[in-house]
Amino acid sequence: MAAVTSLSFSALTQSFERKLNISSTRTFASAFDSVRLRSYHFSSTLTVRDSISSYGMVIRCLSSSSDAPPVSETKLNFLKAYKRPIPSIYNNVLQELIVQQHLTRYKKAYRYDPVFALGFVTVYDQLMEGYPSEEDRNAIFEAYIKALKEDPEQYRKDAQKLEEWARAQTPASLVEFSSREGEIEEMLKDIARRAGENGSFSYSRFFAVGLFRLLELANASEPTILEKLCSALNVNKKSVDRDLDVYRNLLSKLVQAKELLKEYVEREKKKRAERSDVQKASEAVTNCLGAY
Repeated sequence: MAAVTSLSFSALTQSFERKLNISSTRTFASAFDSVRLRSYHFSSTLTVRDSISSYGMVIRCLSSSSDAPPVSETKLNFLKAYKRPIPSIYNNVLQELIVQQHLTRYKKAYRYDPVFALGFVTVYDQLMEGYPSEEDRNAIFEAYIKALKEDPEQYRKDAQKLEEWARAQTPASLVEFSSREGEIEEMLKDIARRAGENGSFSYSRFFAVGLFRLLELANASEPTILEKLCSALNVNKKSVDRDLDVYRNLLSKLVQAKELLKEYVEREKKKRAERSDVQKASEAVTNCLGAY
C-alpha cells in the first residue's frame, strides 16, 4: 500500500468507494449486535450488518451517569485533536467506533482495565493496517483516546504488557492465573472479583477481543480453553462467543475491502503510466516533425 501516497490516497479511496459497496466495513462497529453464537474458532469468515442506533439506545438506558458528556462532544473533541482529513474507508468506521466506545466509557459500571485496552488496540491496529502514514496513524489513535478523556499511552503500555505476558503462557497457565502471583495475574483476579459482583464490572466487546488476543498469543486454540478462561474471570461465554464471531467477521471484511482498494490503486497507477507514455510518445513525434 506504500504506492498509495503518490496517488492522492483520499481522492482514490473516494473514487473507489463509488465503485464498491463497503457497507460491511463501514458498519462493523455496530455489527457487534448482529451476529449470534456460533462455534468458537480462530478463522475469519462471516457477514455483518446492523444499525448502531438500537445498540446506542440500550446503552443509554443502562448508563445513568449524570455528568456524562454527549456523544457529539466526544466526536467534536476528536475532530479538534486531529484536523487532517481521514479517507472515508477508515473514517466511517472510526466514527461509529467512537460512538460505541463513548457509550461504554460513560456507563456507571465502567472502569478501565488492560484487557479492554488490549482489545481496543487490537481492533484499531487491524483497522488501520495499511494506512499510508504511520505518523498519522499514531496521531489518530491519540486523538481518539484523548477525546474519550483517557490516556493513549496507558492503552499502548498495558496492551504491550499483556501481549508479552500472554506469549510466555501455555494454554494451561493462562487459565490458572488465580493460583499464581504477578502483576498481570493480580489484574485478572481483580477483574474476576468485580465480574462476580453485580454492577461492579462492565463487560464490553473490546474486552472480548482482548480475551481473543490473549488466547491467540498463548496458542490456545482449543474451545475448552476459552470456556475455562471465561469461567475463571466470571464472564459470560455466550456473550464472548458472539462478539468474537463479529470480530472475525470484521477481519474478513477489512481484508476484502483493502485488497479491492489495493487492486484499484494499482490499476490507476498503471493507467497513469500508460497515459504518460502516450503523452511522451506524442511529444517525441511532435519534436521530430518540428525538426523538419
